[in-house]
Amino acid sequence: MLSISETDNAVKFPPSDLFSDEPPLESYRHLRQIILLLLSLEWWWQERPDASENRRNNFFAAGNLTVYYSRHQLRSEDFRGPDFFVVLDTEHKERKSWVVWEENGKYPNAIVEILSDTTAKVDRTDKRLIYQNIFRTPEYFWFDPYSLEFEGLRLGKGGKYWPIKANESGWLWSQQLELYLGIVAQKLRFLTPDGDLVPAPSEAAIQEKLRADVAEQRAEAERQRAESERQKAESESQKAEAERQRAEAAEAELARLRRQIEELEN
Repeated sequence: MLSISETDNAVKFPPSDLFSDEPPLESYRHLRQIILLLLSLEWWWQERPDASENRRNNFFAAGNLTVYYSRHQLRSEDFRGPDFFVVLDTEHKERKSWVVWEENGKYPNAIVEILSDTTAKVDRTDKRLIYQNIFRTPEYFWFDPYSLEFEGLRLGKGGKYWPIKANESGWLWSQQLELYLGIVAQKLRFLTPDGDLVPAPSEAAIQEKLRADVAEQRAEAERQRAESERQKAESESQKAEAERQRAEAAEAELARLRRQIEELEN
């Protein structure tokens, strides 16, 4: 695949712009799950008003992209990149792959593998050891989009992965991403610390339209209420005017009768 030359026992790494070399995804469901994670995280850190500048500009997230970390890796087809990963404190830009020796030795901060029949065993064993012992990735999650198996691991005592305890909703907290990961409508989703769903851009647009529609409906209801109050006030005014006119008419009639009585008495 790629050649590595050694002169006087000195290792010469290949260039940094290595293309990703990942196999096709297992299914359309796997593809949609990865895209959903990527788009929603990008939206959360790029668009939300309270996102810090560090989160907006200093991260890289990718799906089904090769992570090149060793010259030995380039000699075999044994290792494939994570299905989804996030690197923090790095330049937010497009990359053909993640080349560790060209990224100041940085590895992913969080990894998610989307399990399949052909990869599940490797994801739970070989990749788990690579992420634990070589990558030293602080958090590793895996999710099966068909069986809905969902697990999360965090580096802890002894430099080993330990299970992340789920909350009452079954969600797992990511210290690295400062978000929950949980199953919603049979998909793995990000959720805010307050438990709100992190939307993908299309969902955010729908939510924004719904909010605009609700605001418009509330404004129309308020207009109708104000109009009803105006009409009620106008009706009350007309009623009061009618009462006034009746009172004036009664007083005029009473005055007329008094004049007639006075004329008769005289």
